[in-house]
Amino acid sequence: MTTAASEMPSFLVKRMANVRRRRQDRRGMEGGILKSRIVTWEPSEEFVRNNHVINTPLQTMYIMADLGPYGKLGYKKYEHVLCTLKVDSNGVITVKPDFTGLKGPYRIETEGEKPELWKYTIDNVSSLAQPEEEEREQRVFKDLYGRHKEYLSSLVGSDFETTVPGALRLFVNGEVVSAQGYEYDNLYVHFFVELPTTNWSSPAFQQLSGITQTCATKSLGMDKVAYFSYPFTFEASFFHEDESAGALPEWPVLYCEVRSLDFWQRYRVEGYGAVVLPATPGAHTLRVSTWRPLELGTVAELRRFFIGGSLELEDLSYVRIPGTFKGERLSRFGLCTETTGSVTFRLHCLQQSRAFMESSSLRKRMRSVLDRLEGFSQQSSIHNVLEAFRRARRRMQEARESLPQDLVSPSGAMVR
Repeated sequence: MTTAASEMPSFLVKRMANVRRRRQDRRGMEGGILKSRIVTWEPSEEFVRNNHVINTPLQTMYIMADLGPYGKLGYKKYEHVLCTLKVDSNGVITVKPDFTGLKGPYRIETEGEKPELWKYTIDNVSSLAQPEEEEREQRVFKDLYGRHKEYLSSLVGSDFETTVPGALRLFVNGEVVSAQGYEYDNLYVHFFVELPTTNWSSPAFQQLSGITQTCATKSLGMDKVAYFSYPFTFEASFFHEDESAGALPEWPVLYCEVRSLDFWQRYRVEGYGAVVLPATPGAHTLRVSTWRPLELGTVAELRRFFIGGSLELEDLSYVRIPGTFKGERLSRFGLCTETTGSVTFRLHCLQQSRAFMESSSLRKRMRSVLDRLEGFSQQSSIHNVLEAFRRARRRMQEARESLPQDLVSPSGAMVR
């Protein structure tokens, strides 16, 4: 018997609608599940042959022995592999097991009513190669290596992109290693790089921010550590336009925000931090200490524990002095904060500039690109310091001459 929806009770219609909605949600969840396995724990030989990067054709030969008893020869269970020979397309021969040499003979123990022990050796009885054959083999290898070198050169290319004079390109391959010392579990890090507003730029397609995955913590000593191993990379360019400026250029800043997410989808801010990127190329490990705004009172702590949420910064650049700030003083009076944990970054910095195309003696004296690009500015700064010293010395001499002679000369005072 069927009943129209309009004739059914209202509570039953609502219940059926809820059941239908759950089925649709379940279908949506099933549609989001990956149908293919990401990791194949037990790959077959065909899977390895089809998916392995290096697929070298091989020819295999087996040297076998039939160790069956008298009258039972030819059965597969009595056959044993003594040696396996493999030859690839490059002419490399692989022998397994290896030649006996100084080692003892190999042993095979048969099973059955009367177990038997067999011993055998594998020796290389091939005649030694003649000098002409060795020379021909060396020529073949040399030709093979030359072709491989040409192939690699064709992949890399001969065009090398250089920077314009007075410019510096900064490449950073970084990694968010870990976060430790925070109150709650299931942490993730939101980070971004802020470029100075003057003389710095990045490609239009460049992404200068990122968010790590949510990671559970594990106990390490007295702290709880969350290991992310989240890689990121970015590129920026610095162009030195005005060499008469006396101040050194500003360097990009890396900001980070640590948050936690619990089972009930409650978010909490765990800390803010910032660090200036290293000005020298090479590998660097930076540990950024963080803090979070603190709302005083028991009610605020209870709200943070039960409901989640806390005081947040609207602009993360206010962790330090933001680049858009134009005033003389940035006041944080009245802002209560609490020291939290720390985030570890691993950075590999590369710098490209035409300043590196100098002689070796100049390269040794150049400690960083800033010293090379700002050489004129540093010289002008030294000149300003020396000029200020001369003016101060001149004023001191004038003040000394204006004093009475009896105060200046101690010998005159002794005569009196």
